[in-house]
Amino acid sequence: MNNNRLEKAEAGRSLWADAWRRLKKDRLAMACLWIVVLFTLTAGYGEIVYWRYRIVDARTPAFLVPAQKVMIKILRAESVVGKEPAYQRQDLNHQYEPPSWKHPMGTDGLGRDVFQRLIQGARVAFLVGIVTSFIAIPIGAVLGCMAGYFGGKLDDFIVWLYSTFACMPPLLFILAVAMVAGKGLLGIYLGIGLTTWVGLCRLIRGETMKHKERQYVQAARAIGAGDFRIMFKHILPNVFHVIIISFSLRFPAAIGTEVIMSFLGIGVQDQPSWGLMISNARLRLWYGVWWEMGFTTLAILAVVLAFNLLGDALRDALDPRLRTTEG
Repeated sequence: MNNNRLEKAEAGRSLWADAWRRLKKDRLAMACLWIVVLFTLTAGYGEIVYWRYRIVDARTPAFLVPAQKVMIKILRAESVVGKEPAYQRQDLNHQYEPPSWKHPMGTDGLGRDVFQRLIQGARVAFLVGIVTSFIAIPIGAVLGCMAGYFGGKLDDFIVWLYSTFACMPPLLFILAVAMVAGKGLLGIYLGIGLTTWVGLCRLIRGETMKHKERQYVQAARAIGAGDFRIMFKHILPNVFHVIIISFSLRFPAAIGTEVIMSFLGIGVQDQPSWGLMISNARLRLWYGVWWEMGFTTLAILAVVLAFNLLGDALRDALDPRLRTTEG
């Protein structure tokens, strides 16, 4: 009797609950998840510190709610107006200091705290990953759904479009877009976001072509549901796991691209970035100043490796074929 109840509970479990059950069994995936959570909290803290020194410098806008005005008054009362943030504060008397209790990751050539700058680098990296995903994922998902569902000439055009994008060297295309948009985060957002939707578009197109012939789609069509309602209310939720997996895999790729662009001097200019930190620290290795390059490289390695391993685990956990085999 208990076995029958257990089997019914297993059969009635949703895809997401079943995926979470599998993910919890994978210790490496859970460790990667905690690393991702840690860096996410670090980036959130860096965002708060970043805006703390900018909101108070401006006049209080009239459209702010009372709670926001109170917060600005509190920040102004702390006398941070006109002061440099800790990650930009220079002290030439303490340059090239090795890691210590005061500076856990040492200082750079201008006496700035490497730990504080590493936090701001995490903020920039996560901003790039999130914003570019919000640009690329909707483009890939919508175009993929439309190509797979309607077919015909529309499908031919979308296939031609993403094939054209795929033929271009990705990094050169990103550099070209960033140069047109200008140096800074805006150029990176547009450059990465408008050139990395091709892979997701292919996956969503293939999944939509499979799902549009299934019974639940035919039933929705029989009761008079429109094409766009079927695509975005019925088919898209059933292929949403592909979007989740794509996000977890393209996020570290976007971070790596931002690091390369900042290293080349095309990305972030006036903010700490992991690419800029590596570029500034590479010539100091000859003098034994290893900590800025070392800690920055470890941070990039940890984030990229954690996201990639977590993405692989999510792909296995959300694979419907594995669920069917276990059943």
